[in-house]
Amino acid sequence: MNQNMLKPQTTGYYMARGQRGCLSTFLLGIVLFVATALALLFTGNPNLYPTVIIIGNFLIPIVFVVFLYDHQHLSSLSPGTIGRSFGIGGILGVLGASILESILLPRPDTPDQGLTFSTALLVGLIEEGCKILAVIILARRMQPRSQMDGLLLGAAVGMGFAAFESTGYAFTAFLATQGHISASLFSTILRGLLAPFGHGTWTAILGAVLFRQNQRGHSFFSLPVILTYLFVSVLHGLWDGFPLFLFPFIVDVSGIDIPLATIIIGLLGLVILTVVYQGAIRQRILTGQLPPLNRLP
Repeated sequence: MNQNMLKPQTTGYYMARGQRGCLSTFLLGIVLFVATALALLFTGNPNLYPTVIIIGNFLIPIVFVVFLYDHQHLSSLSPGTIGRSFGIGGILGVLGASILESILLPRPDTPDQGLTFSTALLVGLIEEGCKILAVIILARRMQPRSQMDGLLLGAAVGMGFAAFESTGYAFTAFLATQGHISASLFSTILRGLLAPFGHGTWTAILGAVLFRQNQRGHSFFSLPVILTYLFVSVLHGLWDGFPLFLFPFIVDVSGIDIPLATIIIGLLGLVILTVVYQGAIRQRILTGQLPPLNRLP
């Protein structure tokens, strides 16, 4: 049989496994989030607040990583490595970005002042730099370093960053509204819906390029890595501070105005990640690094 005829079927098989795994994780998380949120609203027990916020802000990032990792036949990373990368990498990224942003970013005139594009671009450079540095730290003893390994590690670190950052935003909303739980819940739900378009996607793209270059014997700081870092940083900056006068179309989400350009930028990142992800799968198939289909569980 022609080997090329097997490739789409093989890829489709792995995608079907990933869809089942992430769907079950997503449904379980939704049930837990709704149950704890209703219990919080019904009982008014403040002890439930951290549980609701943590479940809500970690659900989509975890599902995102589960979807990518559920094809464990494609990567040498263990579940423990992915879990540690999500937690440790996310914390390192948030910690580094918080320190650098407090030093480098100009102080806003008012607490609710939005980001200018120049400030948003600086935020993108800082946060993408901190996340990929966390990836490099976590990967320093990893062998082998395939493109798929880099993509998964980047996604785990990026989504860990997103989960911890969103939890902080939910708590900030709680304080800013003087203890209104609904504000935290709204922030949690909105940022959860937007999570797949941001941190995890950008760091996964950069991680894949980083590991591909390393596998070819190039430095972590080779030209393709630097150019990809600048590209995802620009995407990040446009996501945070797109100049509305260039494309002044707004989508209203329950009273929150979201620029249409922001949604387009997020979709662009997902499209690029999909292309990189499919390329990483094809690389593993073509190099014979996947087990035969009859050995897959």
